Amino acid sequence: MPHSAFSDTLGRVKPPDHRCLIVDDSTAFCVAARGVLEAAGMTVVGTASTLATAIESARSSRPDLILVDIDLGGESGFDVVEALHDDDPRFTMILVSTHDEEDFADMVESSSAVGFLPKFELSADRILGIVARERNGA
Repeated sequence: MPHSAFSDTLGRVKPPDHRCLIVDDSTAFCVAARGVLEAAGMTVVGTASTLATAIESARSSRPDLILVDIDLGGESGFDVVEALHDDDPRFTMILVSTHDEEDFADMVESSSAVGFLPKFELSADRILGIVARERNGA
């Protein structure tokens, strides 16, 4: 097999193996997000659709990252983020939504989440960028 710059690049672009929990009441989104994240080399350790199952899943799976939908039907993703943070402040959480970030900018900023990602922009690169920005204090 001929050697190429492209094949050299393949080994370097895979993101580190992050363990991710998805909290969303949409089964379709959970399936799609799992596919996107696992295709990029991330491990999805589970899904949850309520505050109670999110806490239970986070405690048992100890994810590196938790994606939390802002609108969980009868519950608020902001409440889930704060409950998870109260349970363990080391959890890294990103809020996701089909709504525009501007709709929730102040609430996202004052929450314990490290950032916001529109669902239609979901990718491992975007997630890792948000996490890196937070860790670098930007």
